[in-house]
Amino acid sequence: MSFRHVVALAGLLAVGSVQAETAATHAIAGDAKAGESKAAACGACHGSDGNSSDKQYPKIAGQQADYIARQLSLFKSTARNNPIMLGFASTLSEQDMHDLGAHFATKAATAGNGDQALKARGEQLWRSGDAKRGIPACMSCHGPSGRGNPGSGYPQIAGQWTDYVVAKLKDWQNGTTWGEDDRSKIMPAIAKRLSEQDINAVASYAEGLHTAKPIATASAK
Repeated sequence: MSFRHVVALAGLLAVGSVQAETAATHAIAGDAKAGESKAAACGACHGSDGNSSDKQYPKIAGQQADYIARQLSLFKSTARNNPIMLGFASTLSEQDMHDLGAHFATKAATAGNGDQALKARGEQLWRSGDAKRGIPACMSCHGPSGRGNPGSGYPQIAGQWTDYVVAKLKDWQNGTTWGEDDRSKIMPAIAKRLSEQDINAVASYAEGLHTAKPIATASAK
């Protein structure tokens, strides 16, 4: 997949297949209060407020409600392979997934700390990418501040643990995918073009991007 194809695919997803999926997703409204009562097990790894203390587990505080619901669905179907999450997700209904998403979307993510020594390279990749190597700018999907794009389904990664982002990028680089749809092919295609130095730099830069209040979502009650 060429640089031009990756960028074009991301753009098409924003107005094409993602719209269809988003419409279906929004058919189920999440209830944040109901989600709070269902979130006890999540806290063991992700923290009671969605801010994990163990860097191998992602922060999910302030994440888009629909994105959380989609990931839980992928875990349940095993399209996203994670034995630990499968154990939790296998018992959840679609309503449960949306309720949990709505709950954690109301929480504020804690700020991260990027490595200043890696900032210059990380910022270049985040804001401009590297066209010569077919690497699009991270912010083209995840936004200048790393808050993501809820309408297109691109997640918030600002403040996310560097260790977690590095691990996911390496998984994609090694051929891991989270499904067979077009969106699931974007990050593996990009990750294969990144060097180890690129991965460390852009992951650190993402952690250093500070988030403010959670994005308001229509599904949060």
